[in-house]
Amino acid sequence: MAPRVQRSAPPFMQITEHYRQKIIDGVLAPDSKLPSIAEIAEEWGVATATAAKSIKQLQTEGYVRSSSQGTFVDLGRKLTKGSDRLQMMRVTGSGFRPGERTEILSADLVPAPDHVAAALGVDEGAEVVQRRRSYLDDQGVITISTSWLAGQLVSAAPELLAVEPLPKMTFGLIEERTGRRAVRRRDVVAMLPAPNDISAHLGVETDTPSLTMTNLYWDQHGEPTEYARDFLGPGRELSAEYPID
Repeated sequence: MAPRVQRSAPPFMQITEHYRQKIIDGVLAPDSKLPSIAEIAEEWGVATATAAKSIKQLQTEGYVRSSSQGTFVDLGRKLTKGSDRLQMMRVTGSGFRPGERTEILSADLVPAPDHVAAALGVDEGAEVVQRRRSYLDDQGVITISTSWLAGQLVSAAPELLAVEPLPKMTFGLIEERTGRRAVRRRDVVAMLPAPNDISAHLGVETDTPSLTMTNLYWDQHGEPTEYARDFLGPGRELSAEYPID
């Protein structure tokens, strides 16, 4: 396929992307106040209508709320994805937004189920690390997240089997101990029945159809490093918005 010249995004989308990324990275925390439309217009050298359109776009995407007092970061019940946490950790040193916390539910060596084996490129039944945690905020469960990693990584990072939070999350720990840096991912969104060991934490009946996101990460050598599946808490949502120019 022949390469194509990439057109620049419209000015309002460039401003939107600027603030969206600051919110995703945790630089702008929930309830932080954004500059006024007049201030944005002056800083970016655009018309106030363009600045207003960028704020409207952030509202539409669910990142901010506006009132007579100004525009404030407000993620509502948006999900912080694993890929968001990776970027936040690299930028701010923490994979959590203000008000978020995690509870590690289990950390074990288990036989790889077929879908895990296929994702990690190991034999079915081979020993893999399984870490399960609950992400929570003041509205309850954000997601029940389960990660699987190749069992041999335990020799370099025995903390993977500790039932406690990892200071640099799995991404940072693996990179620090092995030099394998997560550089690419694939996301799959699906409705799946919540198994008994997940539904109990979500507060729903077993096999209740639940929104899930499954992630597979690869390192700089093209080898899979981590496979993860999140079951979203009731009322949580996934959203994404991209320029199409």
